[in-house]
Parts: sequence; structure tokens; C-alpha cells
Amino acid sequence: MLGAIGLDEVQETAYRTLVSLGAADVGDLAHRLGFGEVDAERALRRLENHGLAAQSSARPGRWVAAPPGVALGALLTQQRHELEQAELAAALLSEEYRAQAAEPAVHDLVEVVTGAGAVAQRFLQLQLGATEEVCALVTGRPVVVAGNDNDAEVQAAGRGVSYRVVVEREVLFQPTGLVDLSAALGRSEQVRVVDRVPTKLVIADRSLAMVPLTSRMAEPAALVVHASGLLESLTGLFEAVWRDALPLRLGEGGVGVEEVASSGPDGTDLEILSLLLAGLTDASVAKQLDLGLRTVQRRVKRLMELTGVTTRLQLGWHAYERGWVAR
Repeated sequence: MLGAIGLDEVQETAYRTLVSLGAADVGDLAHRLGFGEVDAERALRRLENHGLAAQSSARPGRWVAAPPGVALGALLTQQRHELEQAELAAALLSEEYRAQAAEPAVHDLVEVVTGAGAVAQRFLQLQLGATEEVCALVTGRPVVVAGNDNDAEVQAAGRGVSYRVVVEREVLFQPTGLVDLSAALGRSEQVRVVDRVPTKLVIADRSLAMVPLTSRMAEPAALVVHASGLLESLTGLFEAVWRDALPLRLGEGGVGVEEVASSGPDGTDLEILSLLLAGLTDASVAKQLDLGLRTVQRRVKRLMELTGVTTRLQLGWHAYERGWVAR
């Protein structure tokens, strides 16, 4: 919990114990922590350097904890200041970069990354830098980063980045395949399945993509593609595969996974479509049908996915063409 302000696990445990005791000598603290006295004293010295502990002037040999509200508040303020300075430096560097490359050369639009370590790091950075959406095509043959090693996915999804992932059927039969997919679905990620994906691919915020080079090379390599016609083509490739893939959901009890083909709209969906085409807002439709606003929006989103469209105008056109609503 306190790692963000520079404390490791041992130091945090020592500080929490000292706070609960009020004061303690090295031997008592070492006994309670299960450490040797040398390790306990080392932890106390480091807490002293952070301003979180001090030797008692009234009782020599005893250590007391600094008040958390004051001591931790000071460390948090310092940390915020350092983050603000780092953000300012990043902004200045970005401005300098844009000034030097207002019209990027062709070679600036495609970056070649070579080596397993470099490819893995760039793959994780791509996700950690995303703010809205990550789209991915996943094969059954991971080369650099396996699904259960993708910590960046957990972090990005945890801060609200949405994921749309298409996996090859082979992934379901890997030793940890079901576990990884279950965890992804538990993070509200959207997962679909196809027999084969054309290539491994990850796209962050539709502004940056990463695609592997041929596997015949001596070491792993990948292309990082910036905003360009090539990026638009890769995005189009993902959307085409996504439309043809089958949605994935957990079976009963979470034991297995079943693929479900998208069914047509039910009666409530048709009522929602009719009212929207009549000019009502989402909120008005929800009130009219006694539904939650999020329920209405979720159903509309599902219908858009079902028809493979990206706007509500297109959805209305498809609804008429498919006979879902009266002309």
C-alpha cells in the first residue's frame, strides 16, 4: 500500500507494527516481525531517513513512530511534486519532439523493434500508454509474452481501458487458456473466437499498433506502426476479424467456455429501436419502457455490434433493411 511513497514491504510492516505499539525497542520489534535484530534495526534506520520513526529521547533504546497524518502527508506531497515535475518534463519533451518532426518522415511512422526483451517491453508499454481502448488479435502460439504474463493488461483494464480481443480457437485448449480468458471476462473485457487470426496484432487507441515480423528471423522482432495509412489498414483488418468472430462467455459454474452466435433482437430491442427512430433520447426511452438508462445503452451497443456498424445512423438503416422496424 505504501510502496508508492518509497517504502518496501519490510519497511511498511515495521512502520505499521510501530504505529500499533506506539513505541518499541529493537528486540521487541524484531520478535514481533519475525526478523533478526540486525534486519529490524536496518528497517528502523530507513524509516528514520523517511521521517517515519525516531529514537525516543525520554527512553533510550526505544523507537517511536511519527504521526502518520504528518509524516505520510509530507511524503505524499513530495511525491506529487516529483510527479508534477515529471509531467512538465514530458510535456516539454513532447513539444520539442513535435517541433522537430512536424512533418514526420516515412521512416518515423514505422519503428522496428528487435529482440525478445525489447519486443516484450514495447508490447507492455503500448497497453500501459492506452487511455481508451486496446484491440488485439491473439494466436495460439505466444512467442514473447504469454497471456498470464501480461500484467499491463490487468493494470490498463483496472483503470478503465476497454479491451476487445479475438483469440484463435487453439488458445482455449492451452494449459492456462481457460484461466486467462476467465480472468479477462471477469475484467469486463470483450472476447471473441475464430478458427484462425491472420496475424498477431495489438492496437492502442487507434493511434499506435504493433505487429510481429516473420518468425523465420533469428530473434523475435516487431513493427510499431504510428498514425498512417498502414495503421488504418491494420485497424480495418481487426474490425473485419472482430465482426466475423463468435462472442465468448463462461459456461455454468465457470467450468468451461461456450461460444454463442449473436442472436437477433428481442421484443424489448425492437421497442427501443422504434422509439429511438421516433426521435426519443436514451433517457426518454428508458423512462417510457421502465428500463435503466444503462440497460438501454447496452442493448443499443449490442445491436450495433450485431449489425457490424459504428454509428446509430447506420444502425437505423440496417434495422429497416432487416425488417426489424416498420417502414
